Amino acid sequence: MGAGRSRKRGGPGAFGQTEAEIAKFINRGTPIEAPEAAFEPEHAFADFDIDARLKANLESRGYKAPTPIQDKAIEPGLEGRDIVGLAETGTGKTAAFLLPLIEKVLRRPGERILVMAPTRELAVQIEKELAGFAKGLGFRGMVAVGGANINPQIQALRHKPSFVIGTPGRLKDLMERGALNLSTFGSVVLDEADRMLDMGFIDDMRFILSHLGTPRHTLFFSATMGKDIEKLIGEFLTNPVMISVKRQETSANVEQDVVRVAPESDKFEELVRLLGEPGFDKVLVFCRTKYGAERLAKMLSRRRIFAESIHGDKAFNARLRALEEFKRGKVQALVATDVAARGLDIPAVSHVINYDLPSTYEDYVHRIGRTGRAAARGKALTFVAS
Repeated sequence: MGAGRSRKRGGPGAFGQTEAEIAKFINRGTPIEAPEAAFEPEHAFADFDIDARLKANLESRGYKAPTPIQDKAIEPGLEGRDIVGLAETGTGKTAAFLLPLIEKVLRRPGERILVMAPTRELAVQIEKELAGFAKGLGFRGMVAVGGANINPQIQALRHKPSFVIGTPGRLKDLMERGALNLSTFGSVVLDEADRMLDMGFIDDMRFILSHLGTPRHTLFFSATMGKDIEKLIGEFLTNPVMISVKRQETSANVEQDVVRVAPESDKFEELVRLLGEPGFDKVLVFCRTKYGAERLAKMLSRRRIFAESIHGDKAFNARLRALEEFKRGKVQALVATDVAARGLDIPAVSHVINYDLPSTYEDYVHRIGRTGRAAARGKALTFVAS
């Protein structure tokens, strides 16, 4: 098939339907005997001017040395400087913004922090990290996301939590109901800002940012830097510190290959066969649509493969339950849309399988970034039409 051949199934505009694009899914022989030089941080956590109790919590959670984004972002964060951090998921950026903001709350009783995230799962994950770092420090955080009953969230806001962590749509809803007054918030974090733009939250983001108090402390994290991101930075940040710890496009720890399949029925049977192979213990399977993800998970379950689904139409609590069961190894295959491609920290994923082609190469990079994390090795397989 030549590069000029018309596109085949996989969805309108899907990436990976020409041979030139398919070649980007293949990296079989990544050498491991010549790893990248180990990162040497300029700081230790003990060097940062943070509360001794916060340092003790870090130590109890196994934090040894800062990652590159933590090493570069924590100090200017403590100084109250605006930050633009270019970093992928899995680089430790949650701690990079939470630690200086926790310290700010300890130094200034009554300080309030807003954190915006693109998905419910990421918001919940950030709140869990906050709870661990802030254990015993005398303040609380809360999660404000769609897909969950809004009334308990309104009730939680009446207690004026120090951290409000939410998705743009639900945050705007709470503001319009008069339950959330952002004029009292002195700091804001935009996590996975490019993903929020991709999901169509640009107007909600602008609305929310425009209602924050001034002057404000803004920490802005994104995996990519497009024109819309640059425009937001210009509108809402003041002389930000620019930090980039972008790595190569795909991790050297991920072996990549394609699986060529013909009819749709053969595609499913090939997936079943792979999931029966040794080593396919914790597999993240990506589908293009919510309906497709739900249908595929049910088909796998009928074949006695422990499978769950995660997508935007699934109830919030059901999504969290499926994610937790996958993390704990109770589910072999988690079938997901791109809602799981970014922002989620799922340890020890053995394989990523692109059952449906990604829309863009960038989406592919984020999908396969769920495996081969830290020092672990992982494999990514992409189904393409034969």
